Amino acid sequence: MNIRALLIFAAVLGLAGACEGDRRSSTGPVENQAHPPSETAKSSAGQAGTAPASPGRREADERLAEHEPAKRPKHRQEAQLERRSSLADASAVGLTAPASVSVLRAASEPLDRERYAHIEDNSVKRVLDQPVSTFSIDVDTGSYANLRRMLNAGRLPPEDAVRTEELINYFSYAYRAPDTRDMPFRVSTALAPAPWHSGRHLLRIGVQGYRLAPAEIPPANLVFLVDVSGSMQSADKLPLLRSALKLLADRLRGVDRVSIVAYAGASGVVLEPTAGDQSAIIAAALDRLQAGGSTNGGAGIRLAYALAKSSFIEDGINRILIATDGDFNVGTVDFQQLKDLVEREREHGVSLTTLGFGTGNYNEHLMEQLADAGNGNYAYIDSLREANKVLVAEMAGTLATIAKDVKIQIEFNPDHVAEYRLIGYENRLLRREDFSNDRVDAGEIGAGHSVTALYELTFTDSAAKRFEPLRYSDRSGATDARSNEVAFLRIRYKAPGGDTSRLREWPILRTQVRGHLADADDDFRFAAAVAGFGQLLRGGTYTEQFDYADVIELARGARRDDDSGHRAEFVSLVELAGNLAAGRADSGNSPHRIANK
Repeated sequence: MNIRALLIFAAVLGLAGACEGDRRSSTGPVENQAHPPSETAKSSAGQAGTAPASPGRREADERLAEHEPAKRPKHRQEAQLERRSSLADASAVGLTAPASVSVLRAASEPLDRERYAHIEDNSVKRVLDQPVSTFSIDVDTGSYANLRRMLNAGRLPPEDAVRTEELINYFSYAYRAPDTRDMPFRVSTALAPAPWHSGRHLLRIGVQGYRLAPAEIPPANLVFLVDVSGSMQSADKLPLLRSALKLLADRLRGVDRVSIVAYAGASGVVLEPTAGDQSAIIAAALDRLQAGGSTNGGAGIRLAYALAKSSFIEDGINRILIATDGDFNVGTVDFQQLKDLVEREREHGVSLTTLGFGTGNYNEHLMEQLADAGNGNYAYIDSLREANKVLVAEMAGTLATIAKDVKIQIEFNPDHVAEYRLIGYENRLLRREDFSNDRVDAGEIGAGHSVTALYELTFTDSAAKRFEPLRYSDRSGATDARSNEVAFLRIRYKAPGGDTSRLREWPILRTQVRGHLADADDDFRFAAAVAGFGQLLRGGTYTEQFDYADVIELARGARRDDDSGHRAEFVSLVELAGNLAAGRADSGNSPHRIANK
C-alpha cells in the first residue's frame, strides 16, 4: 500500500468520527453516547476490517500529521462534501469505508457502459445536385445479433446500435452465384414499389460471392486471441466463448494450424501452432482459460500478429480471431491508436475477425471498427446457435476472402430519377473520387457471402418528391441510347492477394420495374421488411405510416424455404419490438400497431 493510500484511509477513518459527531450534535443525546469512546472506536475499527492502534496505523497518523497543514473550521456543508470526496478516493484505491459511514447507496439499476458510434441516417439526395453515390461493401452481421440480445432481454436497442445494412445482410438470399472463380461474385438488380410509400421505389443490388467447396478452402493459419480479463467471467462471455471456438476447432483439418493467445493485464501464448485435427489438444487449451485481471488488448493484438506471422502460410488463410467484450482498460486503450495498429499489421497479409461477447460493458464501436481496419468481419455471439451459424455454417465466408476492397458506385439518370436515399451503410460512405483510388480501403467479401444494398428512389414522374422544384434549374435530357436507363452501376474490387482493382459495370433499366410490390420475389420483399424494421428502430424518419405490424405482414409473406428458422425468428423479434415500443408510448397513443395474426 503506497503513502497516498495510507493518507486517504486515515482521513476516511477520521471523517467517519466527524460524521458521527455531526449526527449526534443534530439529534441530541442518544443512548449510544453512553458507550465509552474507546469501545466505540474499537467497534468502528472492527467493522472496517482494520486493527486499532496498530504500528502501521500509528505510522500512517504520523505521516498524515507531517503532510496535513493547519485548517480553518469548516462549514457543515463543506465538511459533508469533503467526506464524500474522501470516500470516493478510498474506493478508487481499493479500500473499504468504515461501516458507520452511510452516505453511499446502491445504484437503482445495473451500470450500462456499452459503447456505440453515433450514426446519422443518410439523407435524401437530389439527383441534379448529387447524381453519384459511392460506398464500401459490408458483410458484417453483428448489429442484428446484438439487438436480438437486447430485445430478448426486454429492452429496445439504442438507435446507434442499429445498422440497417447489417440487419439485411444477416439473412441469406437466393442470388445466383458465379460458376467459376474467374469472376468472384455475380450481381443482380431489381426494382419494385417501396412498402412505406407507393409513390417511391426500392432498388435492390444483390451481390453473391463464389461458393467454395470444402476441398477448395485453402489451408488456414488461425490465431485465437482470447480476452481472459476479469470482465469476461459471466456465462455469456468466457464460458460461451470457449464453447464457440471448440465448434470451429472441430471442423478444422490437418493442414490447418491453430494457436491461442490469451490476454488480461499481460499477454501470453497458451497454445503454440498446432495441427487443426488435434481437436482434443485445442479444446484442453481452451478449457484452461480462466478470467481475471485488467484488459491490455493492445498487447494481446501485437502478440497475436507476431505469432500469426511466424506461422504464415503462403497462399493460405492467415487470420486472427479476437474474442472479447472490447473493454480494453490498460495499455493501448485509445481507439484510433488501436485502429492504426491493426491497419499497419494488415499489410503483412494477416486479417482480423472480431467476435463480440457479453453485456453491460460491451464496446461495439471498437469491435466493428477493428474488423474493418483489419480486412476482416465482425460478428456478435449471443448464443451457441449464433456461434454455429458464424463459425460452422458460414465458416468458409468467415475465414476465406474471395474479393477485397470492394466498392460500389451508382450514377442515377436525372431523366428518370429525381431523388434517392441509400438505406444503411452510413459509416461506409466514400467520396466520389475514392472509387478509383486503389489506396482507399474498403470491405471484403467472403466465400459464399451475399451482400444486399437498397436505395429508395423517387422517379421524376412521381408526386412523392420531397424537394420543392427549383425556379432556375438547368436540366438537360438524356440521349436516346440511354433513355431507358434508370442508373448505371459500377463495382471495383481486388483479388485477395492483389493491389490493383478491377472494374465491372451494369446498366439498370426502367423496364425492370415491377408494377406492384407483391410482384417482386420473396427475397426482395423480405429484405424490404428488414429494412423497414431497421429504420423503425432508428426512429422511422423516412418510413411514413409504415409500422411494426406492416413489417410483420410483409415478412410473413416472404419467408420462403426457412430451414434455418432465421426468418421465423425475425418475425418474432419484430413482434417483441412492437410490444416494447407500444409499452414505451403513452397509453392509447402508441405510434405503432401490433399485428395479432
